[in-house]
Formats: sequence, C-alpha cells, structure tokens
Amino acid sequence: KLAMEFPSEDIFLMTASPVIKAITNYKQVSKTLEEFDVEEQPSSLLEQRYPNIKVIQSRVKQLKSDEHKILTEDGKEYMYEKLCLCAGAKPKLIYEGNPYVLGIRDTDSAQAFQKNLAQSERIVVVGNGGIALELVYEIQGCEVIWAIKDKAIGNTFFDAGAAEFLIPKLTAEKRDTPIECKRTKYTMEGSEEKDRSLAASDKLGSALGPDWHEGLCLKGTKEFSHKVHIEILCEVKKIYLQQEFMQLQRTALTFPKEEKNVEPDEVLWPVYVELTNGKIYGCNFIVSATGVVPNVKPFLDGNNFALGEDGGLKVDKHMHTSLPDVYAAGDICTASWEPSPVWHQMRLWTQARQMGWYAAKCMAADALGESIDMDFSFELFAHVTKFFNYKVVVLGKYNAQGLGLDHELMLRCTKGQEYVKVVMQNGRMMGAVLIGETDLEETFENLILNQMDLSAYGEDLLNPDIDIEDYFD
Repeated sequence: KLAMEFPSEDIFLMTASPVIKAITNYKQVSKTLEEFDVEEQPSSLLEQRYPNIKVIQSRVKQLKSDEHKILTEDGKEYMYEKLCLCAGAKPKLIYEGNPYVLGIRDTDSAQAFQKNLAQSERIVVVGNGGIALELVYEIQGCEVIWAIKDKAIGNTFFDAGAAEFLIPKLTAEKRDTPIECKRTKYTMEGSEEKDRSLAASDKLGSALGPDWHEGLCLKGTKEFSHKVHIEILCEVKKIYLQQEFMQLQRTALTFPKEEKNVEPDEVLWPVYVELTNGKIYGCNFIVSATGVVPNVKPFLDGNNFALGEDGGLKVDKHMHTSLPDVYAAGDICTASWEPSPVWHQMRLWTQARQMGWYAAKCMAADALGESIDMDFSFELFAHVTKFFNYKVVVLGKYNAQGLGLDHELMLRCTKGQEYVKVVMQNGRMMGAVLIGETDLEETFENLILNQMDLSAYGEDLLNPDIDIEDYFD
C-alpha cells in the first residue's frame, strides 16, 4: 500500500524470516466479510513487484525512537521518517523451556509439531481457541487428551450450544476428504535446520493462516482414526519428566474409554501432565495452544510506549502509538479508540490485514497533511473460518461480549447441518454465529449494521419457513 502511494520513496521491510506472508485468492464475501488464503512467498517477489521496496532480512536489535533510528542484529543502522511496527505476537507457552512443550502459532512450529506427531501415541492439547480446535479435529491415529479451562470447546468463537453441535464430528470415524491446500511453503537453501529441537518454537515465525493444517500430514502411530478425550474446567498444574514422575510414586491414568474409567496406566511416558482437577496423564508431548502475547519486547528498551492491558502497544484511531512517527498494526497493537458498539479487537489474520492496510493509509495521510476517516472494516466485527469442515461466520458481539445480562439469544439448529444463533438487545441484532451453509451472513450483517428494530418479528426471525433474506435485502 505504501509502495503504491509513494513510488519515489524508499520503503524498508524488516523481517527476521526469509519469506513473507502474501494474501492470495482474496474474495470480498460481503461488506465486511472477506476470505483469503495466506501464502508464504520469497521476499524477492515483493521487491520485483515494487522497485522502491527493499526487504532487510535481520532481526531488530533496538529501536531508538528519539533518534528515528533502528538498529538490526547484523550491526546496521537505518533511519526512518515514519515507522510501522507489525511484529505480531508470540505463543503464550504454558511452560517456557520444557523440551516436551510445543507452542503452535506459525508454519514453522506446525512443521516441528508434525515431525513429533509421527512418532506419537498420545498427546495432550492445552487451549481452547481456533488452533486447538482445528488441531484436535485433524489429528488421526493418536490419542488426544484435550484440557480446556472452559465448560465447552471453542470458547473463543462460540458458546456451549455450538460446541454441542460440533462434538459429534470429533468422534465420527469417517472423515470428509480435505480440500486441496493452496498454500505453499518456500524454504531458503541452507536454512533447513537439521533435527530442530522441540523447543525451537520460541523462534518467531509468522502466524498461521486460517487453513494452516492443510497439506500437513497430521497422523500419529496408531491405526484408529479419532480418539479424543476432553477434560473440562481445568488447567495444567504441573509437568513432570519421566524421572520426576517415577520418584513421586503417584498414579497416572490410561486413556478413558468410558467416563467411569480410572485405570492406572502401566506404560511409561516421556512426560506427565498433572491437571488442576487432580488427574495425571502420561504422553509423548504437550501442545500449548493457549493464545498469544503481543511481541513488544524488542521495542520497549529506552522507549516510553503506552501499553494496553493485554501488553500490546496502544494505538489511537489513526494507528499511531504514543511515540511520534511510530505506528503499529496487527497482533502487536491494542486498539485504544472508542470502538463501534459491534466491533472488538481479536488477534486474527483478518484484523491484522485490515489494520495493516489502514495503517498505511494513515501514514500516507499524515505525510501529506490530509485528514482521514476511520476505515469501514472497524464498524462491525466479522470473521469467516472453517471448523470441523463446517463454514463458521461470527458477526458483531457474537458471544454477547460486554452486553452484561441485558440481552437475549435466539437459536436454530439442524443436527449435522446448521447452527444459527443471534444475540438480541432491545429488539436489535447485536451479533450472530452461523455454522454450516446458512446463507444468512449478508442479511445479518445488514441487520446488525443498520440496527433496525426487529421486535415485531419475534421468534419468526429464525423461522426456516420464512425467507428472511427477502425481507431485509
């Protein structure tokens, strides 16, 4: 975006990785919903397309904002007029430095994970966001103990009702054939590390796109397809290596076949997980899919950034941090403007792309002394993804975020086919969750955006015999 706005200016892109993430197969689904693939491409492609872009492959060592200068780890210095920090976030590992704990947030860590899964008979997955959901669904031939701190799966994206709708898919033996993956991965010659250690996930890669698991063979050593046991309302209390566990003289459990199963496990595992509910399970390794923390550390030293409660760099409605000429976008930043009543920040690919695009517009407007309006993408929270092979659309305050008790829910569910939930407040639609091919996303998007009073329709709003689209298009 900047390269197009300022063709005669030099634009430096600093990245620790030899590849860049490019958006491909972009499709505007509706006013606020967009679909795209995320593809890794060699940075040279970007330089060929825009002659004024220079990609510098080096980590940032320090930012000296008072001097408008960046120092890189290879000892070089770069001066800037305007700077945008887009360093993303890093996985929030349950235990740092444990070789059996693998964090997943980028394509590199997903590959390390796949390497380890091939020799595994049982893993423990901790976390309840999008990555954990997809992971558990895709793993075959390996026992999975899934520890979640909530009552129901997928808490980040939906409620217990939606979780109930999806659970049968977890235990189904027959799998739908996955659609072909469009993402490709480039590796630079010589950059393939031999036998990456399990803990290598602390190296920062770029975040996974929405279809990251496609094209990876997620298969363990066992012949069965799916074996998932969910432990709810618990977190990891402690992790023991085999030696420590043997000294404890405590009992670990076998994989539960029925809920009443409490048999002691005779197998010796490399690592053991004690959960806060008192149960101990042995496994080959543990996947920490417990969210991310903004990657601000490289930039804090000597700079007085204002930080949000979640640790991100606070940005105003023009993506400006608290320091002059320094902007931020994506997972590293915390939106600190007064948001629209139906938008909230969530560290997702869709928002990172929108913020990056808008930050470039703001930087350009500032440089030219022009004023700029808030981008329309911040009017309504909208995200489309796929879970368990169902299309999933979430709109607005889809989980009644911040609405307190002053709201009501309306539901429509056809087992194995679709799940529709809307969040209503004072007769107006505030949010929605759509699972399956419902074709309601555009209609609901309009209803949430225009805040029309729908009280007169009552329950008929979701009546499948009434073609609601005809009413409101």
